[in-house]
Amino acid sequence: MANNEVLLKVDHLCQYFRLGRKDLKAVDDVSFEIKKGESFGLVGESGCGKTTTGRAIIKLYNITSGNVYFKGERIGAGIRSYKDAISAARNDAAAKIKALRAEKDADGARKDQIREEINKINRELGAVVDRNRALIRDAKSNSKDVDKRYVESLLTALKAEYEQKFAVAAGDPERLASLKKEYQNRCRVAKKSKLITQIQMIFQDPIASLDPRMTVRDIISEGLVIKGITDKEYINEKVYEILEMVGLVREHADRYPHEFSGGQRQRIGIARAVIMQPEMIIADEPVSALDVSIQAQVINLLNDLRERLGLTILFIAHDLSVVKYFSDRIGVMYFGKMVELADSDEIFKNPLHPYTKSLLSAIPLPDPVYEKQRTRIIYNPIAEHNYEVDKPSFREITPGHFVYCNNAEEEKYKQQCK
Repeated sequence: MANNEVLLKVDHLCQYFRLGRKDLKAVDDVSFEIKKGESFGLVGESGCGKTTTGRAIIKLYNITSGNVYFKGERIGAGIRSYKDAISAARNDAAAKIKALRAEKDADGARKDQIREEINKINRELGAVVDRNRALIRDAKSNSKDVDKRYVESLLTALKAEYEQKFAVAAGDPERLASLKKEYQNRCRVAKKSKLITQIQMIFQDPIASLDPRMTVRDIISEGLVIKGITDKEYINEKVYEILEMVGLVREHADRYPHEFSGGQRQRIGIARAVIMQPEMIIADEPVSALDVSIQAQVINLLNDLRERLGLTILFIAHDLSVVKYFSDRIGVMYFGKMVELADSDEIFKNPLHPYTKSLLSAIPLPDPVYEKQRTRIIYNPIAEHNYEVDKPSFREITPGHFVYCNNAEEEKYKQQCK
C-alpha cells in the first residue's frame, strides 16, 4: 500500500515539439506527485498528452522545461526553455539596438546618451545569457552527479553486506575466494547502474514494442546484459523465474514474438520491465490493445506484481472504469494540461471540472434502464470558461482535490464541496 514517502515528483513539466516556426504544446505545465507503493492513474482522451508525460518522465524525450525528481534526485531538467530565453533576449536586444542606432543617425546631439543606452542593453543581455548558460550547465552536470551518487550508494551497501560474509567465511579459504569473486562481479555491475533504470515502462502496443528478430529469452534478458551481467546460467534462471511470475512457461523462452497472442505478448513486455527489479513502472495503456477478457487478466497480473514486489505504478489509460478499479489517485488531462487530480473515489463521487464530468458521463454501464436515461455531457471549453482577464492555475479546492480554474471558478467549486 502507498505511504507518505514521495517517490516521483513532476514539477511544471513542459514538453513542446517544433512544428515549423511554431510549438506543439503536447504537455504544458503539468505537476503531480506519486507516493511510494501507490498506483496513480492518468486519464484523458487520445492526444491529450498522457503518453508524452510518461515518456518525458523516463527520459525518452528531452523535456522542454520543468523538473522530474525520483527518490529526491533530479533525473530530468528542461534546458530548451533556457536556450529559448537566450535566443529571445538576443533578438529583443538586437531590435532595441537597431532602433537606437537609427535614432542616433537622425539626432546627432544624443550620440553619447544613445551609446550609453546601447551599452546598458548589452550588459543586461550578457547577464541574461550568463544566467541561462549557468542553468544549462547545472542541468547537464546534474544527471552525471545523480548517477555517480547512486553508484556510490550501491557500492557502499555491497561493501557492508560482504564484509559480514567475509568475516563468517574467514576460516574457509575456498568459500572466501568464491565470495570475493562474487563481490567483484556485483561491484562491476553496480558501477554500470543508473538511477533511471529504477523506472521501467510497459508500452501500449505489445507487438510493436518487441523486436521480432529476438527470442523471448533475449528480449527479457536484454536489460541484464546491458547492466553488465555475463553469467548465462544466472540470466537463464532469472528469465525462467520471471516468465512463470507473469503467467508464462519456460518453454516460451526460445520462441519469437509472432508466435504469441496479444495478451501473451503484453506479459512478455511486463516480464521485460519486472526483471530489472524496478521501484516504479510506467504502464502506458497496457490493456487498450487487448480483448476485454484479456484486459482483466493483465490488470490482475499488475495488481499481483504490485503487491508481491512493492511496485509503484503510473497507470496511463483512457478508460475511466479500468482506472478506478486499479488506481489510488487519478489525474485528468486535457489538451496538455492537468485539469483535475484527486483520490479515485473522490473523482467519481464529486467531479468538479466540466471535462471530468464529461468523461464520467461517457462510461457505459451494463444496465439497459440506466443506459436509456444516461445523458452525455458535452465539454465545450469556449462556452465553459472565460479566461481573458481572470487567468487559471492548478489549485487545491479541498484537501487533496486539485482543479485547474480561475478565481471565480474556485469560489464556485468550493461552494459545491460544502
